[in-house]
Amino acid sequence: MKKLINANVYWVGKVDWELKKFHGEEYSTHKGSSYNSYLIQEEKNVLIDTVWIPYAEEFVENLSKEIDLNQIDYIIVNHGEIDHSGALPELMKRIPDKPIFCTENAVKSLKGQFHQAWNFHVVKTGDKLEIGNGKELIFVEMRMLHWPDSMATYLTKDNILFSNDAFGQHYASDKLFNDLVDPCDLFNEAIKYYANILTPFSSMLRKKLEEVLSFNLQIDMIATSHGIIWRESPLQIIERYSQWANDYQENQITIVYDTMWNGTKTLAEKVAEGIESADPDVVVKVYNIAKYDENDMITEVFKSKAVIIGSPTYSNGILHSVAGFINLMKSLKFKNKQFAAFGCYGWSGESVNVLNELMEQAGFHRIEEGYKNLWNPDQEAKRAAIEFGKRISKA
Repeated sequence: MKKLINANVYWVGKVDWELKKFHGEEYSTHKGSSYNSYLIQEEKNVLIDTVWIPYAEEFVENLSKEIDLNQIDYIIVNHGEIDHSGALPELMKRIPDKPIFCTENAVKSLKGQFHQAWNFHVVKTGDKLEIGNGKELIFVEMRMLHWPDSMATYLTKDNILFSNDAFGQHYASDKLFNDLVDPCDLFNEAIKYYANILTPFSSMLRKKLEEVLSFNLQIDMIATSHGIIWRESPLQIIERYSQWANDYQENQITIVYDTMWNGTKTLAEKVAEGIESADPDVVVKVYNIAKYDENDMITEVFKSKAVIIGSPTYSNGILHSVAGFINLMKSLKFKNKQFAAFGCYGWSGESVNVLNELMEQAGFHRIEEGYKNLWNPDQEAKRAAIEFGKRISKA
């Protein structure tokens, strides 16, 4: 069922309440998500994006109840990823000759995924499409936010920015707008989305935000492709993105570790105690990698000025859970963050050196050599771990 969002603009998407994983198994969606598609009904009828493949038939059937599909004049594909374009093959079976407006890279993406030679019309930043009643669609390329094919579409007079993946969240709700949902939930999901998906592209995002703002467009609404539409003070999320894109950090230190027989766990807790005793104002969070969601931990890393990473020595190296998490951090290209390493060992004791090497390769700056302890920590080792935490805090 379509929902009116503004004048002659309707939401015709799908709320996915049960979604728990996204991008395969790479991203946790504890609060579900939505696939937001929009129908503009002016003198011309325009469909902006579709939904994910599992809901393609449902989407087309529901859309056909709201409008004669043959009356759709234009289809806009802001991004070719299948959570947005997945219903296109089903839709195009019904209206095969309708023009599809997208970037040049999106043509490559759509042809590569669906192997169809549809009626593509390539657009670039600044191109316009008249849709009647004095209104236009203006296209803005958003390359690498987060695919090379991404773009946004701006509707004049109604002043709506259809932003696709930018400014979105994985958040299922029967309420469409930001002023109707819990703001804490909303911003927690928004920063998690940025931290896990957009962080590697922060430098490009800064330039793109500057470019978009230089157009001096009045933006009264930001209609995202996932989650909630920004209706009340929509520029607040652009301001947040400007902060997050500038090597963001809070007064927080996050400790992440895995352990075999709880020796490294004991060190983690004592290091946290030392940090807190040296600086009561700093926020310290401690996570066992094996027991927490990795995307939630990445969000905490994103907010942190330093990450303290721990692993016992295992087979002359580190536990694979820790190695995998470091690799994930490396892929996100965090900037301006420090680290220190710690861990217990029984025989050879290589873990701290391995952690140092991997964290430096991931782009983190080392505070000191690190702390390792032979066998299970006794009282002296616990005191040494506390002192280690104090040195980290002062550094």
